[in-house]
Amino acid sequence: MTIHVSRRSLLALGAGFGATTMLGDRALARAPKLTTQPSYFYRFNLGDAQITAVSDGPLPLGPPKGTFTGASDDEIKKMLTDNFLSPDNIVLEQNSPIVNMGDKLVLFDTGLGTAKGFGPTTGRQQKSMAEAGIPPEAIDAVVFTHAHIDHIGGVVDDAGKVLFPNAQFYIAQSDFDYWTDEGKMGGPMKDFIVHARKNLMPVRDRLLFYKDGQEILPGITAMAAPGHTVGHHIFMINSGGKSFAFLGDLTHHQILLLEKPRMQFSYDTDPGQAAESRVKMLDMLAANKIPVMSYHYPWPGYGHVVKTGEGFHYIAEPMQMVL
Repeated sequence: MTIHVSRRSLLALGAGFGATTMLGDRALARAPKLTTQPSYFYRFNLGDAQITAVSDGPLPLGPPKGTFTGASDDEIKKMLTDNFLSPDNIVLEQNSPIVNMGDKLVLFDTGLGTAKGFGPTTGRQQKSMAEAGIPPEAIDAVVFTHAHIDHIGGVVDDAGKVLFPNAQFYIAQSDFDYWTDEGKMGGPMKDFIVHARKNLMPVRDRLLFYKDGQEILPGITAMAAPGHTVGHHIFMINSGGKSFAFLGDLTHHQILLLEKPRMQFSYDTDPGQAAESRVKMLDMLAANKIPVMSYHYPWPGYGHVVKTGEGFHYIAEPMQMVL
């Protein structure tokens, strides 16, 4: 095929190139740069249930030194940089699953809420739920993995009004007793106690205490994993022959506390016990190839753990954008 190009066409083409060269990047900048991201929720199906992960926003911890112990500073830096993560600022996510069982909507953990001790990026769970089309009054049950401030902080608003008016609340009694104890107000845990009392005492008459191995709701079973707190639990969610485990704070970091699961974390009430729980539960989950969701893993925190020598490796599940 022969293409005939006229002299006039060549001149016009040349003029176009010249204009692009003179304008530089402006020729390509047809719209302003934006600072927004997509809505902070993600859905997937599990058997007959549907799970909507909602975020309370990124939680920056700062440098790892003093927070993650049991390995040298150089080892920790290498573990992070080898995985293209900043060695100077550990940033965790806050991923809460809302499980739709058909007859009940069950929310696990409520984020930091009004507490801003970790900066301005937290406290967006209610916004994430609105983006997902789930009003707080639709929640039938709120299940707490434990009573740390980043898990129970979103029960009430700034004025102290309960945000989930129709929900039953579930927690381990040992954790409730420990973190609402006014006798600890004079110690280093004061902020944790104040925040726990602010959020848990207004719903004290709607709290049910679960125990290890108890099916607290149809298809939802509590499993004790103490150490991070005295009453920390993970939860197995089962529906239609499928299951996944919500890990809560069994392991905070997808690299540091998986590659070296016996490392310790400074926010643990009993770091040694927490490490034992971590290894025990991760061994079980890896051996049975049970999918997991971790509260603090990179968004949306859903995938698998596999055994690798003395540690584990996290493999994120590909996000499915068509349900």
